[in-house]
Amino acid sequence: MTPTMPTPGPAGIDPRGPRFAAGVTAVLLAVVVLLGASTPALVLLAVVAASFLVGAVGGAHRTWQGWIFRTLVRPRVGPPRDLEDPRPPRFAQGVGLVVTGVGVVLGLAGVLAAVPWAAAIAFVAAALNATLGLCLGCEMYLLLRRARSA
Repeated sequence: MTPTMPTPGPAGIDPRGPRFAAGVTAVLLAVVVLLGASTPALVLLAVVAASFLVGAVGGAHRTWQGWIFRTLVRPRVGPPRDLEDPRPPRFAQGVGLVVTGVGVVLGLAGVLAAVPWAAAIAFVAAALNATLGLCLGCEMYLLLRRARSA
């Protein structure tokens, strides 16, 4: 009988990338909130939701914010000390997609008041990640993993 080799985990990502992306996203979401219940706010929220979709499907490093970080920021700040598991940030992108997606769907259905509310909820999470490094979606991922293995 041959021993089975452990399956390698996913390649790590620079933890500063998702935090940078959260800062950019927080700014966009703040603009949505300031635009209020309007068509321009809905369009901008749809752009943010599309970014979350890319991040949820391909990983946070595949978003346009991730590209900006890799291309313009990381060369100036150097390599990270440690890499992080990409799965929690990817899950967090999915959570962001659900929150902003609900706002977009309701906005398209004529409930424009939902647009700034969805943006405000997503803004809180993005701002916490950008300023404190507290990724609420990542924490949800870890809690769900622990609950599954218990």
